[in-house]
Amino acid sequence: MKRKISSARPPALQPRFRIVCGKEIAFGPGKADLLEFIAATGSIGGAASQMGMSYMRAWSLIQAMNKCFRQPVIKTARGGHERGGAELTETGRDALELYRRMEAAGLKGAQAGWRALQKLLRK
Repeated sequence: MKRKISSARPPALQPRFRIVCGKEIAFGPGKADLLEFIAATGSIGGAASQMGMSYMRAWSLIQAMNKCFRQPVIKTARGGHERGGAELTETGRDALELYRRMEAAGLKGAQAGWRALQKLLRK
């Protein structure tokens, strides 16, 4: 069976890095996005909702990151009448910034190969 290639969007290069500690993915594109949404919403639940995932899935990703990093990546405040919240720690902010820089550097470094590969792709 032949797969149809949709030409609605041109081919794009999206280098994706994953930092692996043992069998655990310590950090990757989804975890970086999760931290960005937590920073923007101040909430694990809000971030999970915006990403279309359950709170429990988001919490398990945070636990995996916290297990791999020397310091926690977020700090939380319990609920109550003022409601809880979450924010990135210095480690979380640093990890996110370094990861995004690596993505940008990877994209820049792959441009010569990408230009050559594009010539082999259907338009």
